[in-house]
Amino acid sequence: MYKKLIRRLLITIVTFACATVSGMAQDAIPARVIPVTPMERVFMPAHLNPGLAVDLDNPASYLYPEWSNAYVHKFDDVELPDSVIISMKGYVMPTDSTRITDKFGYRPRRGRAHMGIDIKVRTGDTIRAAFDGKVRISRYERRGYGHYLVIRHPNGLETVYGHLSKKLVGENDIVHAGDPIGLGGNTGRSTGSHLHFETRILGNAINPAFMFDFPKQTAVTDYYVYSKNTREVYYKVKSGDTLSRIAIKNETSVANICKLNGISRNAIIKVGQTLRVN
Repeated sequence: MYKKLIRRLLITIVTFACATVSGMAQDAIPARVIPVTPMERVFMPAHLNPGLAVDLDNPASYLYPEWSNAYVHKFDDVELPDSVIISMKGYVMPTDSTRITDKFGYRPRRGRAHMGIDIKVRTGDTIRAAFDGKVRISRYERRGYGHYLVIRHPNGLETVYGHLSKKLVGENDIVHAGDPIGLGGNTGRSTGSHLHFETRILGNAINPAFMFDFPKQTAVTDYYVYSKNTREVYYKVKSGDTLSRIAIKNETSVANICKLNGISRNAIIKVGQTLRVN
């Protein structure tokens, strides 16, 4: 009888001790409150959604309001998403060349922005489509791109191929990644044979080096997330503009414009000059 009582007492003590230790352990864990922040509006390319077919006849229709051959980079009254996921799936390097002759960015001495990168090619070298897509622009600019092409892709990008000696495709042609679309050249405003290559989304230029590594001939990433909050914004000076007027128009400050462009408040700005404002 005593053995049974002692056994029950031991079980009770052990049970109480375990419950106490368990309670202490639970009390020792601090409460963690995770703040909830509103999610950004993210656009995902259609081909990233399982089961949805890619429409090459009207690529990236989820993002672009219309298909037009009339303009190059002008998209009025189109709301830019907070961010867009750009897939590099199925990419092909547009040229085998590995030599970069000019990088992306603003050129204070020239008073203008370089919206793409220049890759050294020889006249006649084959230029290829970077992704599947549809040719939206096939045109010639004597003081600009020379012979050039703009191709829209299902991932939301539009790629630009400038200074070509010859175009091998025309507007509204459907192309596939790796298809020859033109030959390298020195047409337009160019000081030597090269490919001027741009990547844009809704007309906004993105540094191609964020996605394409020409020296290594490979993609930088599988997916690039474009954010409108980090994009570079440029403004072309018009007649009557001053730094203060430009600052007001673009909701920024004169000090910020001066810092971005490496100029002083007393700098003389000229009509047609391009200034970075963000």
